[in-house]
Amino acid sequence: MGFDLKQALSELCAAPGVSGAEKTAQQTAQQLLSQFAKTETDSFGNVYGYVGEQTHGRQKLMLEAHIDEIGYIVTYITDEGFLKISGCGGIDERALAAQQVTVYGKETIKGVITSIPPHLSEKNNSYSINDVFVDIGLSKQQAEKLVSPGDRVLVENELVSLGGSLVTSKALDDRSGVAAVLLALDMLKDKQTVYDICVLFAAQEETGERGAKTGAFRLAPDLAIAVDVSFAKTHFESEEDCAKMGQGAMIGIAPVLSSEFSQGLIQTAERCGLPYQLEIMSGTTGTDADKISITAGGVRTVIVSVPLKYMHTPVEVIDLGDVEKTAQLIAEFAQGR
Repeated sequence: MGFDLKQALSELCAAPGVSGAEKTAQQTAQQLLSQFAKTETDSFGNVYGYVGEQTHGRQKLMLEAHIDEIGYIVTYITDEGFLKISGCGGIDERALAAQQVTVYGKETIKGVITSIPPHLSEKNNSYSINDVFVDIGLSKQQAEKLVSPGDRVLVENELVSLGGSLVTSKALDDRSGVAAVLLALDMLKDKQTVYDICVLFAAQEETGERGAKTGAFRLAPDLAIAVDVSFAKTHFESEEDCAKMGQGAMIGIAPVLSSEFSQGLIQTAERCGLPYQLEIMSGTTGTDADKISITAGGVRTVIVSVPLKYMHTPVEVIDLGDVEKTAQLIAEFAQGR
């Protein structure tokens, strides 16, 4: 039985893994990766994979995606037992209102984001994270037995299907990148590659691309493909800034990336008849690729992205077909095509 992309993505998205607290996401990613590679982890929260025999003298290609997700962190417990929270990663504050959340304390606790009824509020517009608390239904004394400052908080959503091949969930940024790497490895089973393949599923991308830097230093690759997500057009956005859903992977071109490597992926896509889109960036990419490229003596790095709608909300949307096309592009390149 082949690799079940949707099932794997469902497992990955369900695993909590707010930046700096990725243990469950780490374990889930490692278990899935172990089908294809010898795996290990580090104290930072990264997952490593070594595919097949690592042959002396061959160049090493690292396939990378990050396992952490945006969420919240408890900063204070009020006298009334409410939890004050702050963003852990670049949250979209517009998505705060009327959300159910899970607090990962000494026990897993459900809560809701507080709001003032519009009848009593002088302003009905969007508000910031500084205006809200989490109500877990407990007094301060009860709350302090179960929750501590520093505990993570998540809006939980399961992966569900929309129309066609679209799915929605929290954490598709970047569990869809993880899934694309896993699917590429499945496509490469029993195939000859022109590189030694290693894998890095990195922690703490959302808080400064920290895991990618430590992980790339450990693996010391010659080349790296960072797989992430980027903006898909919904309706009124500029076509210059967004890709189209269902039309394949986005190949990054930027000053911080290897131009030769980007062109190599473009040539692979064209030779293999794979649809692709270009993502042009004028400086850094805002992804793990930035830190990977300047690790140690430098790594030739490119970013390949899955188009995604509603980034950094609990209802991110991708097209499974784009994940498949991203995986196929990686697999074809690894075979030297």
